[in-house]
Formats: sequence, structure tokens, C-alpha cells
Amino acid sequence: MTPSFVPRADVVAGDSWRQRLPRSFHIMLKPAGAACNLDCHYCFYLRKEALYPGVSSRMSDDVLEKFVRDTIEAQQSPEVHFGWQGGEPTLMGLDFFHRVVDLQRQYAQPGMKIHNTLQTNGVLLDDAWCRFLKEHRFLVGLSMDGPQDLHDACRVDKRGRATFQQVHRALKRLQRHRLQFNILCVVNRFNAEHPHRVYGFFRNEGVRFIQFIPAVEGLPDGSVTDWTVPAEVWGEFLCAVFDEWIRRDVGRVFIQQFEVALEAWLGLEPSLCVHARTCGNCLAMERNGDLFSCDHFVDPEYFLGNIKERPLAQMVASDFQRRFGADKWDSLPCYCKRCEVLFACHGGCPKDRFICTPDGEEGLNYLCAGYYRFFTHIAPAMQAMAQLLRTGRPASEVMLRLREQRTKA
Repeated sequence: MTPSFVPRADVVAGDSWRQRLPRSFHIMLKPAGAACNLDCHYCFYLRKEALYPGVSSRMSDDVLEKFVRDTIEAQQSPEVHFGWQGGEPTLMGLDFFHRVVDLQRQYAQPGMKIHNTLQTNGVLLDDAWCRFLKEHRFLVGLSMDGPQDLHDACRVDKRGRATFQQVHRALKRLQRHRLQFNILCVVNRFNAEHPHRVYGFFRNEGVRFIQFIPAVEGLPDGSVTDWTVPAEVWGEFLCAVFDEWIRRDVGRVFIQQFEVALEAWLGLEPSLCVHARTCGNCLAMERNGDLFSCDHFVDPEYFLGNIKERPLAQMVASDFQRRFGADKWDSLPCYCKRCEVLFACHGGCPKDRFICTPDGEEGLNYLCAGYYRFFTHIAPAMQAMAQLLRTGRPASEVMLRLREQRTKA
């Protein structure tokens, strides 16, 4: 049984889509749909299973092959990125991913580089998985929320049991196999109160690449869930981690939010969609080939079509999807467009724009206060690092400058 989503009439309209196709785009592929072996309290994707009653939770080989071929053919860049997410993608098993790399070899164009990213909770990662991921140069994202008590506050299995020990074993296994990996840490109401413990834990564990993702979900009555990070606390969390990082870890530990902020201070477009001026180039595909505007908008009103029925490139370049991306800027409240840190923030993710500005305009990001606190706090250090880079010096020299300033003070 297939869901009866209504395809959009404006997805295929003449040949004008060719001019609108972005040079590169990214699909978050859900080969197992929302199926997962954990039951994390803040997971927004588990409920998406309700969209697919009676549909197998495994991607078929014909959908996989169509996806790989279409993705490679549609890219106008010599580097193609595949992102495997969920749910939990390792539920598909190793044979599925052997098939993935075989298809990528088959359809790759001469001189093209293929990159794969696997986002996982780590529970199923064993040595066989790690050998495969190492051999085929997968970048692994491991979901982990800090030390044991903070991690286990939200990240539990289907029986409500703690998962820290399993995930920690996966972390050590990734390190033993010398895999490229980063930590994806969801900052929620519980661990947000302990920025030094969270950051210190990862640093002491030898983690060098970290993404901090704020957990936010609004409710119909205008409130938020009990695990949502308060906006001000999110800002203080980032500031506390930044202050520790800027003193000792620049060039040694790489934190996505700080790297993206530095791009903005260098006058570049932030590479992370959350803080880019527009979005729309990072879409999501379900296991049956259904394509949606974004990972956070897997809903019937954002359904673009099915890859078995419509060319992937035409759906990505459709009027609807290009408008979806442009609306990130066009729908910003005037309050945001007057903000001094707009160049770095750009209003944050549209999914979180559900509160009103001080003057009553709708569409303000729930995390606005936190973002403003963070971006204004880091401005002097960012300006210093940007100046170093412009003069051919490493950004890490900012640590020496700060030490000299403290000594003089």
C-alpha cells in the first residue's frame, strides 16, 4: 500500500527547471524510513511512520538504484554527497550498503568523487561495520549527548533503558578503527545546563569534531515540549563552550557552529542551511522514493513527488522547492532584517519560527534570544580570527593574543 500524497502540478513545467537546478544539492535519504532501535524522547522523525501505514520499512533495490543514478546524473559538481539517515540506517544491514557502493561505482562519471555520510546511534556498529565504513571512506556521525547521566536523560531504547554504554562502545570502536567521525550532540533542556561537562567529556574522549543541535518543538497551544531547550539557555550553552574552546582548542577541536560563524565574519555565505540566507538544497527522501522539501518538513504539503514517477532533478528545481528555499529570507520579520547579527543568523531554521517579535509580528525564531546572545558574544574573537586568516595567519593564533591580553590585564 502506498500513501495517497498529491503530487504538485508545478514540479514538472517545461524545460525552465534546468536554469533553476542548483549546482549541487543534498538528499537526506531514509532507507529504513522512521524505523529505529531507539526511542529518544526528542526524536521528531519517529512519528513519520504514521504517514506510511503498511509500507515496508526497507528501501527496495529498484528505488535505491534509481536514487543513486538520478543523484549522480543531476549533480553539476565533480563531487557528489550521499547522506544516509533515519530512523536508524544501520537497520538495513551491511549487504544493503555493499550494494550502495557497487551502484555508486557503476554510475559514477569519470573523475567524479563520491562521498558518503552515515548518521547513526551506534548501537549496531561492530568491527565488521567499522571495517566496511573505513574501507569505503564513510564519514560517520555518531549521536551522543554527553556524559552518561546527560546522555541517558533522553536517549533510551524501546523499553526505556539507558543506551550510553552501547554508544560509548561505538565511539571507542570508531576510534580504534581510525574512522572519520563527528559527534552530533542534541542540546536539550537537560544537558544544556551543563555546557562545561558536555564539552569537557567529548574533549577528554578525544573527539575532534562536534555538532551541537538544539532540540526544539512547538506545541499547538503555543508552548513547547518539556525537553525543548530554552532559548536563553541555548545561547548561554554556546557561549560557555565557545569561551572554553577559544582559550585552548582552536585548530584542535572543530565545532560546526563556530566554523559556520567564522564563515559569516569572513564575508562568506554560511554553509549550514540553518544560518544560510536561503535554503531548499537539502531535501529528504523516504524509503519508497517519496521526496520532500526538507528533513523537518516530511509532511504531505511538502511532498514533491516520487522518484519512480518524476526525475529527481526536476523535483529539486521545481517552482515549489525554489520558493520553499527563498521563503527562508522572504518571510523574515522586519525585526530580523534590522538585526545587527542578521549576516550570521539569517533567522535560523524556518521550523523554529513560531513566536512573535516584540512588536507583534509573526515568524520570529523561538531561539532568537539565544542566537543573539551567542553571535554578539563571539563577535570580538570572530573579528580577530577573520583578520588573522585574511593576512595569511592561522586562526589558532587568536589563543596567543588572548593570553597576552590577559597577562597585560
